[in-house]
Amino acid sequence: MKESTNKKQPLYVILLLILAAEAIFILPFVLQRIFRTTFLESFGISQIEIGSCFSAYGTVALVSYFFGGPLADRFKSHVLMSSALILTALGGFYLATYPSLYQLHILYGFWGFTTIFLFWAAMIKATRIWGGSDKQGIAFGFLDGGRGLVAALFGSAGVLIFSLFITKDIELTSIDERRLAFKQVMQFTSFAVLAIGIIVYFFLRFKESGGIKSEKKEKLLTINNFKKVAQYRAVWLLMIIILCAYYAYKMTDLFSQYAEQVMLYNKIEAAKIGTYLLYVRPVIGVVIGLLADRTRASLWIVIGFLLMTITSLIFYLGIIDDSKTLLFILSIGTMALGVYSARVLYFATLEEAKIPVALTGTVVGFISVVGYTPDIFAGLLMGYFLDANEGVLGLQHAFGIMGIFTFVGLVASFIFYRHQKTTS
Repeated sequence: MKESTNKKQPLYVILLLILAAEAIFILPFVLQRIFRTTFLESFGISQIEIGSCFSAYGTVALVSYFFGGPLADRFKSHVLMSSALILTALGGFYLATYPSLYQLHILYGFWGFTTIFLFWAAMIKATRIWGGSDKQGIAFGFLDGGRGLVAALFGSAGVLIFSLFITKDIELTSIDERRLAFKQVMQFTSFAVLAIGIIVYFFLRFKESGGIKSEKKEKLLTINNFKKVAQYRAVWLLMIIILCAYYAYKMTDLFSQYAEQVMLYNKIEAAKIGTYLLYVRPVIGVVIGLLADRTRASLWIVIGFLLMTITSLIFYLGIIDDSKTLLFILSIGTMALGVYSARVLYFATLEEAKIPVALTGTVVGFISVVGYTPDIFAGLLMGYFLDANEGVLGLQHAFGIMGIFTFVGLVASFIFYRHQKTTS
């Protein structure tokens, strides 16, 4: 039966998808991205130790991607996503008790299961269905751009709550005072994610067309489907593209730290830098999504990697210091443009690569097994260079490694672009 992805879906569906898609990652990732040094101080851990927590997350996620993909082809998206959000929120309440490093590893492993096995492929599949066959760019543009806005709002609320519990100059506060303030941020975030999980269960309902009903669900969870998707050359190229783009995205964790250690901002000012950048993401998402639907998604991924490579070289060379504020803002803005452009579009290319909608979950799971391995090693790699080299030198090395990844991504995305152009 011919697949159809053109059934018009309600606007509120994509709005709920946007809200859920970022809320699920606020606790594991966004809080420590915005409050990097505060997080480390509050838990009494080093750069490499927080990296090891992300490795625990990534190790569980690696298995979860593989099996979670077919799961999304078998069960309703709203059930999987709601369960994931509620369980993730419960983990957030536990985080607010300041568990030990060993317990943090267990928690991050648990989050690897909730955010990936239950949530990830279901969210991607739901977004692809909403976009239909002719609006993939704008669907994923809305998704990633909207996620940036949600993250920015969470970040702004977090900074506000944190500052409300800091009653004097931040530099004069003790670690215990900052721990208490940060605990309020974690608890607020957990309550918000829990509420979103409940809303998703009751209101994220839409008709999952796109050929899904033409398949018998019991036949979707098979090794034959993995064999089918492995035959697409585009799938293997997307693995490399996502791996490189995701590693670059992980590097945005260091923007606040760079602002504090190199640009000499205080902790609240540095946290605001990370938050402000998140407000750029919605604009990039919508604009790039519209451009991709009028041209080709793969072209803008190539441009994104080019921007990332250039700016990572600037940071690696140590050109930026506390006397070059404008260059710092322009550089992180340009890098964010490149990173978010790639993130917006790499799953929008599934339509360009002519991947069947009924196999979306399986394809996403298959690609993600390799594509999201930076969850395992990126934190450890960054942590090693940051702990071994104080201040700007460690950050330079970290951005140098990023440059290698983005250059590889540039080559892979260009090959993907040329391949799809010759086969279309």
